[in-house]
Amino acid sequence: MSSTALLVVAFLASVSLSWALGASSTSPPMAPAVGARALSVMRAALLVGVLAAAGAILQGGSVSETVGNDLILGASLTPLAVAVGLLTAAGFIAVGVATSYPIPAAFATTGAVVGVGLALGGDPALETYRELATFWVLVPPTGASIAYLTAAILRREDVPDTLGIPLLGGLVGVVVANVTLSVLPAAGGARPTIARFASRLIGSTPTVAGAYDLAMVVTSLACGVATFLVLRRQARQSVDVAVRRFLIALGGLVAFSSGGSQVGLAIGPLGTLAGESTLLTARTVTLVGATGLLVGGLTGAPRIIQAVANEYSQLGTRRSIAALVPAFVITQTGILLGFPISLNNIIISSVIGSGLVVGTEGISVRKITVTAVAWLSALVGSCLIGYVAFGLASTGI
Repeated sequence: MSSTALLVVAFLASVSLSWALGASSTSPPMAPAVGARALSVMRAALLVGVLAAAGAILQGGSVSETVGNDLILGASLTPLAVAVGLLTAAGFIAVGVATSYPIPAAFATTGAVVGVGLALGGDPALETYRELATFWVLVPPTGASIAYLTAAILRREDVPDTLGIPLLGGLVGVVVANVTLSVLPAAGGARPTIARFASRLIGSTPTVAGAYDLAMVVTSLACGVATFLVLRRQARQSVDVAVRRFLIALGGLVAFSSGGSQVGLAIGPLGTLAGESTLLTARTVTLVGATGLLVGGLTGAPRIIQAVANEYSQLGTRRSIAALVPAFVITQTGILLGFPISLNNIIISSVIGSGLVVGTEGISVRKITVTAVAWLSALVGSCLIGYVAFGLASTGI
């Protein structure tokens, strides 16, 4: 097969994986809103597609370097390796969509890329694997614990909703002021954030802690206070409306973040081939990922949203909010570190943690056990299949 044909196959494989990610991995953030009856399944799917695509464009590529270049040492991915790796990952995720068992894209893609990389003759990047494994292992207990504590606080009778919900919203506002947004200008290699952009406009101010100066701290607090005041006013008018709107906004933030994280899985390997064709540029690769997420969210997300909303834990609006807060924070942490991250892992563990606040009756132990086995099988299986498939493809070509 010619090099041009292989590039086309690799390109189509990236599109396929982007679709699978939009259908599976970016869809769980809106599931709690559906479970709490704040949104219909189809409206949630629409929001997933649009917001994930926006996240891919504004935050995309943060994990591309890790997925494309840091998983294997001593070997560079070829067009054939990219095609085989991405198609392998897409196949695993598509099976998850068809069976309503969300397969972590980070596991499937990482395993597949490692498999084809080893088949190329590369060496395992053991230090990277150690860091990723540590992060992945810590996600479920961390997300579940934060969600459980948040849900417990929101259920306390001495913490009225007119105060608890706005305070939680204020904390989220502080985080939003510090998320990376590529549309904002940045200098000196610093992460472009709302807080840092405001600091540049204001000018030099005293350093408060680390890379944060006074202007960045004030901007972060201002975003938090503004969010608090908006929710406080709404809650005084109608607590139910305020809670539902906050729930939808949180789901949107996590869906946006998931697009910024998950697109790196689809375009990271393809990005290593940028420059081999005049049409294959960094901007083109990002747009391909964003479009795939959009279409995947619109066409494939409803099945996964329904599964996560109704089969793992029956949540009310407050416990749903408790599930989304750690999901947002952990997802942005993964983007900051450049780690491929499983949104399914984060969302499901957070949903379970917030559900445990009222006991274990609403938790499907069988569903969770089968899902955990499927996740581990995806990591190991995608690696083995990627390795074997690349060997067979190389022999055939």
